[in-house]
Amino acid sequence: MNDSIKNGLPRPLGVSQNPAGLNIAVLAPNAAAIYFCVFDEHDHETARIRLPRRSGDVHHGLIENIRVPAEGLRYGLRAAGEYNPRRGQFYDEHKLLVDPYATEIDRGFVFDDLLAAPASEQLDTAHLVPKSIFRADVFVADVSPRSTVIAHAPQFIYELSVKAYTQLHPEVPAELRGTVAALREPAVIEHLLKLGVDTLELMPIAAWVNERHLHRLGLHNAWGYNPVSMMALDPRLCPNGLHELRATVDALRAAGIQTILDVVFNHTGEGDVFGPTLSLRGLDNLYYYKHDDDFQLMNDTGCGNTIACERAGVAQLMMDTMRHWITNAGVAGFRFDLAPVMGRLPTGFSTDAPLLAAMRQDPLISQALLIAEPWDIGVGGYQLGNFQSPWLEWNDKYRDDVRRFWQGQAHVLGGLATRVAGSSDVFARSNRAPSTSVNFLAAHDGFTLRDVVSYSHKYNGNNGEDNRDGSNDNHSWSNGVEGELPNETSAADVTALKEKRTRDIRALLATLFVSQGTVMLTAGDEFGRTQHGNNNAYAQDNAVTWVDWADKDEDLIACVGALSQIRRGHLAFHFDDFLKGGADTVAAAHDVQWWRADGVPMQVADWESGSQAVGLSLHPRNTSLALDSSDVLMWFNAGQDGLAIEPPHDHVAGAAQVWQKIFDSNNAINAEPTSASWVVAARSVVIWRASRA
Repeated sequence: MNDSIKNGLPRPLGVSQNPAGLNIAVLAPNAAAIYFCVFDEHDHETARIRLPRRSGDVHHGLIENIRVPAEGLRYGLRAAGEYNPRRGQFYDEHKLLVDPYATEIDRGFVFDDLLAAPASEQLDTAHLVPKSIFRADVFVADVSPRSTVIAHAPQFIYELSVKAYTQLHPEVPAELRGTVAALREPAVIEHLLKLGVDTLELMPIAAWVNERHLHRLGLHNAWGYNPVSMMALDPRLCPNGLHELRATVDALRAAGIQTILDVVFNHTGEGDVFGPTLSLRGLDNLYYYKHDDDFQLMNDTGCGNTIACERAGVAQLMMDTMRHWITNAGVAGFRFDLAPVMGRLPTGFSTDAPLLAAMRQDPLISQALLIAEPWDIGVGGYQLGNFQSPWLEWNDKYRDDVRRFWQGQAHVLGGLATRVAGSSDVFARSNRAPSTSVNFLAAHDGFTLRDVVSYSHKYNGNNGEDNRDGSNDNHSWSNGVEGELPNETSAADVTALKEKRTRDIRALLATLFVSQGTVMLTAGDEFGRTQHGNNNAYAQDNAVTWVDWADKDEDLIACVGALSQIRRGHLAFHFDDFLKGGADTVAAAHDVQWWRADGVPMQVADWESGSQAVGLSLHPRNTSLALDSSDVLMWFNAGQDGLAIEPPHDHVAGAAQVWQKIFDSNNAINAEPTSASWVVAARSVVIWRASRA
């Protein structure tokens, strides 16, 4: 290599090109030296250059007269310093490291025990580690930087794993299955539009590595929540890199669907002290990860390490990562895994922690869609309701209370009412709105919706942990038969059981779509996907998690589409102020009213009566939006018997109510006029709309 090394600049971090040459800047406060290593197309190290200058915590240098090949410059980093794991130091020049600022790597990470070998063994890992790639022309016409975020408030979020969703899709070309490119196939987009999805949430697509114990069990991470490179797409999911992601985001946007990324800023795949050294650990373990007073890794994540987001340089890495995905891929926002880590200080969780404060102040990121998973296993780890505007939050209280109701638990009407009305007990603070609550019944971690109504217990034995992993508190039920029926079961019994379970799924879905807040559905739950009772299927990169498109329930898909259309079209489901229940002084009418079967409003004692049914009417008065502003009546009956009800008394003075049924989870979805007999079938939800004579 014909090159000369100059001091260069400490900013920007990573590798960048300017008229003088190639600038390299690496944040590693405790490293004695940083080396920039160049590799040829045969994976041979052709140059190892020590960065000559240090400005504060940043090592940097400028390489003159270096040619960047059209296919990109392949490189890695090495760090020198003390190797003393007991003191939290893992410096080893034999370990090749991936640049934290790399936006592309040449292959996926593969776990190998040699990656965790002590420095004394002097084992070079270059052949085991993906090479970072720098391209001089990365920002070409079809991947030009965006200056603004194009994001809208989500109504219906659809969560999916790229590989699991597309691996078995019969209408996706074989060569595209399992990749980001598959998501822009017409059949995929058509299905999303049929459901009414407006926001697509991609489970992690940044480059990850298998956990050490999965490697030994012969299993593979199916979800991607074990990242190594924050800015680099995993080549197994996105083989054509940023161009592929950008083209997919643009295609989805053209169809009216925005894309958000699930990101993991709480831990990395380097794991505990016995894990692989791949990037941050080798650069500066003490700086990038949290440690206790004895230099032991803190584990607020349950994954072996915890990223030190409170440190300025680490917060900058996360901020730069978000800007990269927004600006260069066009994504509309992010869902943050185990988000309390991002706000945890030595004194506890704070929304004024450096990273969270920086996100609020940043002119680009503050305009993006930000969704928190508001819990982890650290001290003070449950922070539901404590993320400030404009954050949205996953609401597990919604999931649990709605499941409890449909499970048939007694004395849970109050919990159901609170969740359906937007969870004001959680979010009615700091002037937050019902849309803050991301309502869901099932997510990637936990039972699928079908399994919620098919299994009373988890069955995680194929994860290799003796069924110890995954939650034991699922509020699930089996409808009388645990799991799938034996092969010798009669067809009639199979049909009857399936109908019971599908009935319950329809009721759960109806509850979700009529609730105030933001809807989230996990891919495949709209047509009855099962994981056969595995409620922690992260280790099942196989048919357990791959969506089975050949076994989808078309009627259930139609049910979701109908519910989504009802929700979109009626103003009653778009309140973004918490319902008060009291009479409006101008209209002399309630915004919400809860009903007994006899047509009388619920009284205090009724909520503790043990009833398993309740009615709800919504009365929008704002007609400024181009939506149906008629009153809506809903009944939820979790009991085992049908319930005869009286229509509610008129509560708009002088106006007669003519009710029309628009949805019945127990029957076909056909609008029909009301009759003299009002019956809500067992285990069902019925929706009516009113017109005024």
